[in-house]
Amino acid sequence: MNPLPPIIFLHGLATSGQRTWGVNGWLDLVTEANRSAIIIDIPGHGGAFDNVKNATFEKTVSYILDQFPDSPIDAVGFSLGARILLTIASQNSSKFRKLVVSGVGENLFTRDYERGKRISEAISGQNQLEDPESQYFSQLADAPDINRETVLQLMSSPMIDLDTDMISKIECPVLVALGDRDFAGPANRLVEALPYGTYLELRGVDHFATPKDFSFIDATLKFLDAEPKW
Repeated sequence: MNPLPPIIFLHGLATSGQRTWGVNGWLDLVTEANRSAIIIDIPGHGGAFDNVKNATFEKTVSYILDQFPDSPIDAVGFSLGARILLTIASQNSSKFRKLVVSGVGENLFTRDYERGKRISEAISGQNQLEDPESQYFSQLADAPDINRETVLQLMSSPMIDLDTDMISKIECPVLVALGDRDFAGPANRLVEALPYGTYLELRGVDHFATPKDFSFIDATLKFLDAEPKW
């Protein structure tokens, strides 16, 4: 019997692998399940704080892919990390045994430019914005493991647009988890485009609470055959 592959974890915007997955207990649980974890930080974040040369979306996708092992892996992504993993999977589906994406849905296909502008201003720290979402991103970007200039460079770069035809090329099983209070929703178009997609609604959960939601953690570990062997 072949051993199960490592699990790659990819965080969201203006945070890090350790803050998203380590602090919320994911890594401990995976270790208890005798699975290995690979934490990748997006340029400008965490361990990739000074990685300016890859701080465009297209280069970031290549940078992340270059850190994959040669054999297929499992992967979990949140928000920006989920978008990156879906982009990779749409081009290299054979890289994945199973994939979990969270904090993404309709926002993959339609761009909210006003929200993007507010988030950029919040991360820049130059404007005092009163809405809770902007304040949250401003607080995230205040952390010492965030390079504001590099993150803003990444945000201002052109994205690789996803559409349902690209999503339909992802041939591995995919779990889509989305809070019913998440601005990224709904997830209908994403789930319907996936050949082997499963949907998990996180009740009472907004975007930012997703990585620490117990129902999300439990469902993900079960989906990836990574439940702790207590």
